[in-house]
Amino acid sequence: MAEHRDLDDVIARLTEDGTYNQVQVQRLKKRKLILKDEITELENRLLPDIIA
Repeated sequence: MAEHRDLDDVIARLTEDGTYNQVQVQRLKKRKLILKDEITELENRLLPDIIA
């Protein structure tokens, strides 16, 4: 989760002045989405849905 947060910070810093490498930012956003999916998968393994 730390890497996911770090990516947020990096993306924010890169885009705050308006002059940024769009390809680089897109790659960072893609990595962030991959990490989010991995985090969700791990959470689902640890806390499976319980059908009541």
